[in-house]
Amino acid sequence: MAQHGILIVQYDPKYTEQTVKMWRESKERAIGQKEKHSFESHLYFLDQILLERFQIDLALIDEKVVGMVAYNKTEISQLYVHLDYQGIGIGQALLEKAKAQSDGVLTLYTFEINKNAQRFYEKNGFEIIGRGYENEENLPDIQYEWKELIY
Repeated sequence: MAQHGILIVQYDPKYTEQTVKMWRESKERAIGQKEKHSFESHLYFLDQILLERFQIDLALIDEKVVGMVAYNKTEISQLYVHLDYQGIGIGQALLEKAKAQSDGVLTLYTFEINKNAQRFYEKNGFEIIGRGYENEENLPDIQYEWKELIY
């Protein structure tokens, strides 16, 4: 993706701190509460746990992390865009990458309080399939599903 000088690349640990900083700030703004985990434990989670289970791609502008997505063939675990770069297609590009690598069906969760994320996913063909409190923040969340249209 060349617009706005955005480059989508596979995660490299040299971007760990930038990625976690962007992720935390974006999440905190989206849900209106501070991250429960320390910065150090979040670094560990990204490099030692998330990376083991998911493909992670980053959106970069001039070597600055402006977005990230963690996904596998059936699930999107995380998708965050830097606060200063929302609304210019970064989330869309990351989502399209995950869709292209999927088995034709993707599920994800988003917080019910995050109306921007809900609009984004619904605009991109995701439908609500469940609701609950399956998160450490103990906030209501929504489970979405996307199915590839086959003609």
